[in-house]
Amino acid sequence: QVQLVESGGGSVQAGGSLRLSCVASGFMYRWYCMAWFRQAPGKEREAVAHIGNDGKTTYSDSVKDRFTVSRDNAKNTLYLQMNSLKPEDTANYYCAAGYQGNGGTCPGRRPFDHWGQGTQVTVSS
Repeated sequence: QVQLVESGGGSVQAGGSLRLSCVASGFMYRWYCMAWFRQAPGKEREAVAHIGNDGKTTYSDSVKDRFTVSRDNAKNTLYLQMNSLKPEDTANYYCAAGYQGNGGTCPGRRPFDHWGQGTQVTVSS
């Protein structure tokens, strides 16, 4: 059974930090492109960061230089270190997995295969 379980969300004041985790199970995690998405009420889902099975990362402009995505393949865990948080970062954060394989891109052309339930991040001013 495929599972992605996020944790680490919470409430923080602007300028603070949080570290999100996503534990994966039920699939070959090390072959997958992993990503963090977020969705705020009334807004479309936004891709925040990607990390490929080769460790290459990409970020949205809105979080670049503040957020860092990383992965631990031995622990099947994805992380998102969020620093200098702003009220506009308030959203439900989801992790997602998409098969990348050998030589594939991250993100790929296919939709992501697996999604977590999300963890809420609230940043107050």
